[in-house]
Amino acid sequence: MNPRISELLDRIRLLEEEIEQELKRRRAELHADFEDRRIRFEREILEQQRRFKAGLLAYVFGAELRHAVSAPFVYAVIFPLLLLDLFVTLYQLICFPLYRIPRVKRSDHFVFDRAHLAYLNLLEKLNCAYCSYGNGLASYIREIIGRTEQYWCPIKHARRVLQAHPHYDGFADYGDAEGYRNELRGLRKALAELERSETC
Repeated sequence: MNPRISELLDRIRLLEEEIEQELKRRRAELHADFEDRRIRFEREILEQQRRFKAGLLAYVFGAELRHAVSAPFVYAVIFPLLLLDLFVTLYQLICFPLYRIPRVKRSDHFVFDRAHLAYLNLLEKLNCAYCSYGNGLASYIREIIGRTEQYWCPIKHARRVLQAHPHYDGFADYGDAEGYRNELRGLRKALAELERSETC
């Protein structure tokens, strides 16, 4: 990889770590503590949150007409999402062992923590779970496809790719035939070693 690009990527990783530290500081400010992947709020904070909770009936009957009209279309998307989840998971279970690619852990991509927020009513919690599932599924699929791409075609595109998956930066440059042939075996080997680095 180009040394300048490598240096810039390192700076991006440092900024991401800095952002995560700031988010941790903000969570501490809001008195949200993690306990074994679960969030615990202090009693006073929970009581304060409950004061902002909208009643379920008031929430439903106070909904804007455009929200009520769109609801069946929003919720109907769950069926293709579930099918996509099933087929991508089956693909990974069957093909990844054949390619010696470690499987993607679902739990790394699906986060359902908004149910602990006392200021959300049941329907809001359901909506949050739905969005968490959709975004988690997109992240899960992106990682599966990213690993597949690294195995089969690890070549950068000629055009800029918005929000490329994390494996993309290590791909061979577009048009660099020699680099592609020289790097393909190493990129596949790096995939096989992912499991060891993830368990450490």
